[in-house]
Amino acid sequence: MKNEIKILDHVQISQKILRLSWEIYENNFDDENIFLVGIGDKGHLIANIVNDNLRKISNLKPNVSKISFNREKPYDEISLSISCNEYKDKSVVLIDDVLYSGRTLMYCSKAFLNTPVKKMSVLVLVDRNHNTYPIKANYVGLSLSTTLKEYIRVDLTSNDKGVYLS
Repeated sequence: MKNEIKILDHVQISQKILRLSWEIYENNFDDENIFLVGIGDKGHLIANIVNDNLRKISNLKPNVSKISFNREKPYDEISLSISCNEYKDKSVVLIDDVLYSGRTLMYCSKAFLNTPVKKMSVLVLVDRNHNTYPIKANYVGLSLSTTLKEYIRVDLTSNDKGVYLS
């Protein structure tokens, strides 16, 4: 895109996700296993990277799953790739690329309300600090105050991986 500023390159993204993985381990070291639930494709990709990191740095055995929903109608059906019996009484980390208003995280957390969990936390790569919903991230890669007109784009799959501000 035109007029984009690269905020994080692929090395910095990897460093941030590794640091976040260490934080998750520090806060969950006594758990037998935890559930890393990625929101959409980007959240799921970050969850897989966190999973790889945790398996290298700890004895945790994370389970990775994906949650999907229609962003235009978030109150409709939410699809979770695991059953509620699997994460019952376990620690869950909900993972997304960018926290803007908190809307996505609020609707996705709804999927876990009918089943008791041991602990639920939120990881985001970038927190834009524009919350309009009462939800916050426990694990933040980069806190970035932006204007409402600015846009954050996270690219985790192309040759030019990075976080961009436009």
